[in-house]
Formats: sequence, C-alpha cells, structure tokens
Amino acid sequence: HVQLVESGGDSAQAGGSLRISCTVSGDTKWKYCMGWFRQPPGKDVEGVASIDYDDSTSYLESVEGRFTVSRVSANDTLFLQMNSLKPDDSGLYRCAAVFASSCTPLLLVRNRGAGWYGRGTQVTVS
Repeated sequence: HVQLVESGGDSAQAGGSLRISCTVSGDTKWKYCMGWFRQPPGKDVEGVASIDYDDSTSYLESVEGRFTVSRVSANDTLFLQMNSLKPDDSGLYRCAAVFASSCTPLLLVRNRGAGWYGRGTQVTVS
C-alpha cells in the first residue's frame, strides 16, 4: 500500500509558475510508474506527466516544454514544476503510483484504479 499527499496548489496568473509536491510513503519497495494527472473543471481526467523508476519522463503534448516532473529520490517526493502557465492548466492535480507496462501519462490515468493516488491539490490560472 502507498500513501500520496499533494501540496503546493495555488492561484497564479497566466504566464506564471507554480511547483506542486507529492510526498510518498508506505510500501515503496516496488518499481512504480509515478506522475501527475489533472481534472480541469467540467472536463475528463487527463494524464499530465509520468516518471519511471529509471527517471525517464513523458508528458502530455500540451505541457511539453513547460512542465517538468522530478523526484528527490525514488518513491520519496515527487514534484511538478509548471512554467508559462495557461488558464487551461487549471484543475485538481493528483499524483499517482501505478504498475504499467510502459510508463506514460495515458497509462498512468488508465491504471490509476489499480494503483494509488492522492486527494489532489487545486491549481487555478487566470
């Protein structure tokens, strides 16, 4: 079992930056695909960024070049640095840890029901 707690969500102006964090605890001995997904108001959940156990990363096309996912050490703390924010980036951001044959934002979302994710942190861009 894995526990994930997000923090750092806030309001920001378009063009600004935010960094959100996710503290991971519990059974972290397995090699998970980890990352972030979001749910914009009135829209479906979408995977934003993923990071595999070997630190390889993958991003949603619309955030490529603006967002960076990283971690301090494997399975301890996960970060999402968000630059050049746009109003479309608004939403509830959740971090997740899942098993996936290929670690991508899409599979992070598809497999989240069989994995673990936190309650989320709200990001609002205006």
